[in-house]
Amino acid sequence: MTAEDLQPYQRIVQDVKDQVRLGRVESNDKLPSTRELADHYGVAPGTVQRALAELRAEGVVYSHQGRGSFIRESAVDAVTDPTSQAIKRLEEKVADLTERLERLEASDDKSS
Repeated sequence: MTAEDLQPYQRIVQDVKDQVRLGRVESNDKLPSTRELADHYGVAPGTVQRALAELRAEGVVYSHQGRGSFIRESAVDAVTDPTSQAIKRLEEKVADLTERLERLEASDDKSS
């Protein structure tokens, strides 16, 4: 899939991810305003907001009302290997469930 095949908001998402991956932006760097990004990419502000929403959902940026959007500390991990991030979350859930199960079994043993 080439850049031309992507929707305008997807091109912005990809560009921001590429900038993170290449080290051009770092954690806690502030992104330009929605208006500045819209001008830069030649799109409507709503398109930029859709891209920012996608980047937030993927854990690349975080936003503060009235202050702007910033690169997350974990952005490099999110853009370099999203699969490993998903696996890490699953491992954490399995560990939590295992701990709960062990507690339940221990309390069952005490009541028997």
